[in-house]
Amino acid sequence: MEFKQLRSFIEVVHRGGFTQAAYTLHISQSAVSKQVAQLEDDLGQPLLERQGSQLHLTAAGRIVLERGEALLRQRQELLTELDDLSQLARGELCLGLPVIGGEALFAELFADYRRRYPNIRIQLIEGGSRIIEQAVRSGELELGGCVTPSDPAFAFQPFCNEPLDVLLPLDHPLASGQGVTLQALADTPFLLYERSFMLNDKLIAACRQAGFTPREAGRSGQADFLAALVAAGQGVVLLPSVVARGLQRPGVVRLPLLAADALRWDIAFIWRREAYLSRAAQAWLALVKAYGPSPPA
Repeated sequence: MEFKQLRSFIEVVHRGGFTQAAYTLHISQSAVSKQVAQLEDDLGQPLLERQGSQLHLTAAGRIVLERGEALLRQRQELLTELDDLSQLARGELCLGLPVIGGEALFAELFADYRRRYPNIRIQLIEGGSRIIEQAVRSGELELGGCVTPSDPAFAFQPFCNEPLDVLLPLDHPLASGQGVTLQALADTPFLLYERSFMLNDKLIAACRQAGFTPREAGRSGQADFLAALVAAGQGVVLLPSVVARGLQRPGVVRLPLLAADALRWDIAFIWRREAYLSRAAQAWLALVKAYGPSPPA
């Protein structure tokens, strides 16, 4: 049994198929299939059941998934600790960042880190909070920026706590006001984020608490595309203020969301609570502390 076989099997499970796993691992689909088959041969029993286009774990597969993830984490932690002997003269940081807010919040921070530690190789993944959490949990990422977690399995360091703004089409009846409440938007279509974004859950819960379920007009993980849809009159979108400020354009009005103290974009950098943090990760967290957390607005 080899680590590359375990990695291929775990990626097939997490990504839901051989094609998706091959894309993540940057190898051919046939190579992924061969490695999983070799792992099954080495262990002497099937790990996956194939029912049409769907894959299901066998009882053995569930055990191998759990133990295999632990083995890969331990291997990575061993390599990381050995890298630390060089005092940041070399090493790697596996880092996850939110898609939304990347340019406004993280570009300067990322560039500053690279200037300070030019020999640290950064493996970067971008995604919604659910994707980031899962990657940190599995050990694929050492640190990840996401909505502040409630899961006790994660430790975290706060980074920012932003209010939300509303982007409305210029001809919207509320566009001339000084601010907007959620209740006032009950009859307006909402542009939402992809399902991996936890901010969706916060927004939908706040709308229901205000007495309505938002009418969905579309979804995207790209803030600039959502702003373009607003300009085209397709609905309204709620975005963190620091992001919304950079998306003002002709045909779009930005107003603060009123009376929504509980509806904020609170981002923290998370890691597994019992995990060893490399010097590269510790250096990132120290820099994050120097840049933030930003005070609640």
